[in-house]
Amino acid sequence: MADLKDRLLDAVLPHVPFDGWSAASFEAAVADSGLEPALAQGLCPRGAVDLAVAYHKRGDARMRARLAQAELGEMRYSARVAAALRYRLEAVEDKELVRRGSTLFALPAYAPDGARLIWETCDAVWEALGDTSEDLNWYSKRATLSGVYASTVLYWLGDGSEGHEATWAFLDRRINDVMKIEKAKHALGQTKLFGDILGRVTGAVRAPKAAGDMPGGRVRREA
Repeated sequence: MADLKDRLLDAVLPHVPFDGWSAASFEAAVADSGLEPALAQGLCPRGAVDLAVAYHKRGDARMRARLAQAELGEMRYSARVAAALRYRLEAVEDKELVRRGSTLFALPAYAPDGARLIWETCDAVWEALGDTSEDLNWYSKRATLSGVYASTVLYWLGDGSEGHEATWAFLDRRINDVMKIEKAKHALGQTKLFGDILGRVTGAVRAPKAAGDMPGGRVRREA
């Protein structure tokens, strides 16, 4: 069934730049793929919306595959994070697919899908880079990177520089800003007062979580 959905996704991509992730694109994809309409509807109950979600997840998978093959050992940690987000953007065949997706996921009905997809992308980045953080730090790293990724996507969509060099420079600046914040957090954490406060907060976060509490429905391991 996954292969059939991939076939449907491949069929919809040429139509999205013109008609968006819409019912018209979905109908054209069904016709082009040769799938029975009932089967296509079963694979994608929300039509093109489900294909837009699948396209985003395909990009995440490509990023993970590229990270698994990349030689990042000699890079600073901030450079590894930047490389991961760059790989994610370079997994896109056509900017218009993302532009149309951004429009779709800006709609109130699908905004939760869009937020979850961004979170899952950033979770995939941290996991691929071997993140071992727990408790509040696990959330804060993903939330912060989600803001970096979202702003970089918007910049990238409007970037006409050769090789998207302006985007990569923008990304490096944002990552460096985040690293400064992390260093400041670490320094504050060494003080007794802030350390006590942080300990109480993270202690509350340590409470066991049921499946479904985490974005994507996964359970975090406990410290």
